Amino acid sequence: MARKLCLIVVDSLRTDMLRRTVEAGDAPHFAALLERGEIVEDCVSSFPSVTPVCNADIVTGAGPGLGPAGEPGHGVIGMNWYHRVERRYVEYGNSFEASRAFGLFRSLYDIVYNLNMSHLSSEVETVFERLGDAGVRTACTPFLVYRGRTRHELGLEGLLRRAAVAAKFHHATWGPDELFWGELYASRRVPCKPTLARPGTRDEYSGCVGRELVREGAYDFLLFSLPDNDYHSHRDGPEGQLRSIPLADAAFGELVEEAGGIDAFCEEHSVILTGDHAQLDVEEGWDLQGLLGAEWRVLQPNDPTPEAAELAVSPTARAGAVYVLADGRRRLRAHEDARRRMTGSDAADVVAWLAGPDGRPLERDGVGVPDLTEAEAVIEAAAGNAGAQPTSEHAGELRFCPGAGEADARGAGWDLDGDLSVLGLRVHDGRLESATHPDALARLWSALTCAHAGDLLVSLAPGHETVDWGGMSHVGGGSHGGLAAEESLVPIVTVGLERGSLADRERWRIGDLAGLVEQHFDALVPSSPA
Repeated sequence: MARKLCLIVVDSLRTDMLRRTVEAGDAPHFAALLERGEIVEDCVSSFPSVTPVCNADIVTGAGPGLGPAGEPGHGVIGMNWYHRVERRYVEYGNSFEASRAFGLFRSLYDIVYNLNMSHLSSEVETVFERLGDAGVRTACTPFLVYRGRTRHELGLEGLLRRAAVAAKFHHATWGPDELFWGELYASRRVPCKPTLARPGTRDEYSGCVGRELVREGAYDFLLFSLPDNDYHSHRDGPEGQLRSIPLADAAFGELVEEAGGIDAFCEEHSVILTGDHAQLDVEEGWDLQGLLGAEWRVLQPNDPTPEAAELAVSPTARAGAVYVLADGRRRLRAHEDARRRMTGSDAADVVAWLAGPDGRPLERDGVGVPDLTEAEAVIEAAAGNAGAQPTSEHAGELRFCPGAGEADARGAGWDLDGDLSVLGLRVHDGRLESATHPDALARLWSALTCAHAGDLLVSLAPGHETVDWGGMSHVGGGSHGGLAAEESLVPIVTVGLERGSLADRERWRIGDLAGLVEQHFDALVPSSPA
């Protein structure tokens, strides 16, 4: 039997801030892991690089849509997106004000229940499901994506009780053997005050729950989620992590101390420490809804005449999506005009869409992946793209699809046509790479081929963030969501893995963590992916 495994996910963890905190002596438990293990400093996040998407990547091993070889995606595409089948926006909580604009109860249902039970694709399994089927005992502290094989009844306490009762929220959910989701779900009684409704206090709750699980010997695999670093980074910018990483370290210290110290903990456990995405500074908000609403009828939250809308607009931090609802020729005009308006803005870096064999935008129904026969991704540089250097007749535009052409750092082949500088791409030692937009081809292809993706996706230029439907942004603080390296690269630190090494891959993605976990238990899961 493999040793127990603890996967620590510190939301928004930047490698440079982890290094600085450790060097200052303010994160002694994380320092002990670095001393004992190995580190990759540039693991690549998903796109959009926001928490629901990244959490889904981590626990499924898939991206939002198709992989380069046609692997199915998990279907989660942003903080806000338009549900084509239900003809409504889904809001996972860009801000309290955004949730209130769509209805707090509706948002609560979506983020707590629908995200896992409906929006997360049934075509992929989570690490909790796969390990659970193999008899590995699994546990999780508050993490957005947690679907597993064990049924958990709703248990109401704390600040969310009144809201849940008013919303008649009474659904059971399915998760790991031990699931702790603040005020709503707890698989056993623990002397820990749930604080999910109060950002900045959640690491303390995770630490308390983790300590109890260690004491009870209640798991083989623990996903130990520490979300507060994201809250502090949004408020104070990336430099704020110098104050919030020590809080995450202290929460992990609860487990270490309960086990009898770091030596005893590492004797019983293998450990993976990572982040889901990073953050960069934000100086200016971008009102995408207002930009497009000057010409087109944009669907509003709880719109009284939704049938009249021509566009749906989904701000998702430093990314965004536009869904074209107009029909016929007006559909093509809306698509072209939205592209023109976005690419003309200094706030945008690149705009992306899927084109069919006739060069026109692919039509999507939201039920499944669109027909990709002879389809290609089209990436257009926007006015805020500082790196684009026209190199061909296709200045400012790049078209690509999976194929037998240039290989990326993972060995996947891509057929390319156009201006590589749009994504900062160059060929080095026979491999495509970009210092500014890491792993951009695979990330964009996966996002564009997600069933719930917009007809147009936009990644913002550094320093900018979309204004959400509540009128809020993180100007003066930090944010994430786009393709930029500063928000996309996170560390992986491993200690004592039974199998596998960080040297096994040239380029790591957060989606590889599920396979790394399963490899650790491969005596029990012989078919686990590499």
